Amino acid sequence: MAKLNRRRFLGILVATGAASAVSGCAAPAAPSPTAAPKPTEAPRPVATAAPAATATPQPSQAPAQSGAAKPFAGQTINASFYQLTSVAALQTMLSDFEQQTGMKVNMEVQGFAIHNQRMDLELSVKGAAYDVSNITFAYANRWVGSGWFTNLEEFIKDANKTPKEWDAEDFNAGAMVPFLDAKKNRCGFAYDGSVMVTCAARGDLVEKSGLPMPKTFDDLVKLLDAIHDKGGVKAFVADNLHHWCWAPFLMGFGGNVFKAAPDNLTPTLDTKEAIESADWYANILRKYCPEGVLSYTNDQALTAQAQSRANIRIQSISWFTPMADPAKSTVAKTLKFARMPAGPKGDYPAGNSMGVGIPVGSKNKEAAWEFIKWMCSKETVKRLAVEKLHPGPCRTSVINSPEFKKAMTINGHDLASEYITVLDLIGKSGYMLYRTVSVFPPVGTAINKAIEAIATKQTTAEAAMKQAQQEAVADIKKAGVKIDA
Repeated sequence: MAKLNRRRFLGILVATGAASAVSGCAAPAAPSPTAAPKPTEAPRPVATAAPAATATPQPSQAPAQSGAAKPFAGQTINASFYQLTSVAALQTMLSDFEQQTGMKVNMEVQGFAIHNQRMDLELSVKGAAYDVSNITFAYANRWVGSGWFTNLEEFIKDANKTPKEWDAEDFNAGAMVPFLDAKKNRCGFAYDGSVMVTCAARGDLVEKSGLPMPKTFDDLVKLLDAIHDKGGVKAFVADNLHHWCWAPFLMGFGGNVFKAAPDNLTPTLDTKEAIESADWYANILRKYCPEGVLSYTNDQALTAQAQSRANIRIQSISWFTPMADPAKSTVAKTLKFARMPAGPKGDYPAGNSMGVGIPVGSKNKEAAWEFIKWMCSKETVKRLAVEKLHPGPCRTSVINSPEFKKAMTINGHDLASEYITVLDLIGKSGYMLYRTVSVFPPVGTAINKAIEAIATKQTTAEAAMKQAQQEAVADIKKAGVKIDA
């Protein structure tokens, strides 16, 4: 993506105060609990299944009446996504789309790394295996910038394919930036935004400690000390995507992944700040988490909280809203939220957006566009946000709706306002730009290895981060990018 677009992104986020623009992770709904909910966990009204499709067709959808023509009857498309709460909810609604259109959708949902590795290879050879794909934010620069996703302007501007009421301009401009090519053509649509917050699954244990939810890194450690193993609950939990989870702490200590992304991509993983923050974070993983946490995926970390085996997690909002459903969580009544704590050098909660697009090799582009229209329609986005408690809609009309604000108020905490506040913070400084550059994925792999080595005491923080720096430099040079090192 052109640097002009990246810089424009910063101002857009501040001006709009709406959906997200930078990358991380989210997941499927929490698994059913193994323990019965406690008596204090009063049910909270949450829809757990999509209602039947209405008889009246929506502007972006084919008619659903009995006997109505189904223009895509008999067609099948293949779609690839990774595990997100929004995707899990969308799967429960697929039958509506298939009934309306007559189309069959084979939706494959894999882990974060598997989806990205598979699609990177498939897209690079312009393969025809998939008609629709998630556009992962950290890969958007490479995938969209290389021309591997279809320019959607032809579909958007054709009134026969996209009714005006679908309103392609309703998407938050900041969230859309990663999915624009160098000429600002839309090659995907943002469908999942998220921001990082602190969630205590057992807020009751936090209250019993007499300490507030943490506002600083020091506050966090004090609270973890106070609540660890209380009631048989570990104080903290995280997932193994360390380059996402650790980076905000790195910046809070005054460090960064690169010198000045996106202009200077010289990695800075061996600085004093990087070493100190990596050691600090690895110690939290080692001291306060359930055994085996270094192998936890996002859904395993979510399950640990939902089953009251672990308490505090700092992650995207999307990973916490499923726990508000008492049918899937033993902690619905005790959830407690706060901003991610600030470090000694500042406040850097992460934020992201994911997109959906049509690979250029697809042989079923019109059918694929019909699916994207439905998936990203106002009606579907609002259902996901209000009925399914998806906290990251990217349509401005939904973000600003009173229904969304009401749905995102959990145990008295206004997560909708938290969503917008963090996005504004990201927009003012652009600190998430490190994650938008094409060379980030291999650098992220080096970070993951380093944090694991430190947490398991295989090596010192200094040695691990110096090794990560060497690997990052080698990978960036191999990609042909000029750096200072």
